[in-house]
Amino acid sequence: MNDLIKKLVEAYGPSGFEDHMRDLIRPEVEPYVDEMSVDALGNLITLKKGDGSGLKVMIAAHMDEIGVMVTHITKEGFLRFTNIGGVRPHGLWGSRVQFANGVIGMIGSDRIDDRSKIHPLSKHYIDVGATSAEDCPVGVGDAAGFVQPFFTNGKLLTSKTMDDRIGCVVAIEALKRLETTPHDVYFVFSVQEEVGTRGAEAAANGIDPDVGIALDVTITGDVPECPPMSVSLGKGAAIKVKDSGMIAHAGLVRLMRQRAEAANIAHQMEVLDGGSTDARSIQIANGGAAAGCISIPCRYVHSQSETVHADDVQACIDLLVEILSKPIEL
Repeated sequence: MNDLIKKLVEAYGPSGFEDHMRDLIRPEVEPYVDEMSVDALGNLITLKKGDGSGLKVMIAAHMDEIGVMVTHITKEGFLRFTNIGGVRPHGLWGSRVQFANGVIGMIGSDRIDDRSKIHPLSKHYIDVGATSAEDCPVGVGDAAGFVQPFFTNGKLLTSKTMDDRIGCVVAIEALKRLETTPHDVYFVFSVQEEVGTRGAEAAANGIDPDVGIALDVTITGDVPECPPMSVSLGKGAAIKVKDSGMIAHAGLVRLMRQRAEAANIAHQMEVLDGGSTDARSIQIANGGAAAGCISIPCRYVHSQSETVHADDVQACIDLLVEILSKPIEL
């Protein structure tokens, strides 16, 4: 599975620019689905048909990543930029970014006299080796994603864009294992989650599912001086109960817990103070849906070294297969 993880996490795909990601995922899922389409926003929507006795279920994992977009090019050829999604200024200096055309740039910042302070995004720039605005190889409006290779440290897996390429991996691997299901299951690889769960909202409005499950990362409470949270690496799939955007459907939470316990799948309960997922959009689309989230515990979310545990990833795959392979009674 690490080969698939490496291929997806190292790829380019900021919010709004997910075409390359879609091209990578399409051949991975095509042999296992009955239908496949791309909607107007760019969501890759696949359908695995059930036997007709179940529900309409939407599984959502977002393809996009946080990034930056050029807003201005100085006369000396340096790029000023804005954020795409939750980019944190304190992790920018010295970072590398890559544009769709392959150009790589280094991020620097204006002079700062008080090193205890952090410049805002507006005081940072990207150096792509240009000497003027005229010879700059990228332009205003071009987007870039961060550059960081995937590596393993025992069972710890680290890279940029684990949020949410690891959710895409969980969806792909579950789809490969899901031989039969009573449900019509729509596996949606969604766009623009990092800027407001926009892709999932459009997809859910089109699909109108009975049940929706997002696959996304969540932060952990197992590092020094972090906010208290009962999620840790290596302790299994995190079953979301609540985050800042939604309260998960109580019946779906109960079902997830029961299936995990019955199959001896390691799991933990998640209550997240900040942030939300595609499940929020699914929950309130059209007339509403029973929505929840299977979360992959992740350290250093929205950094270039997002870290997950291989056992947790496998537990999320196992739990999703257990849910989809049997009737869903809420």
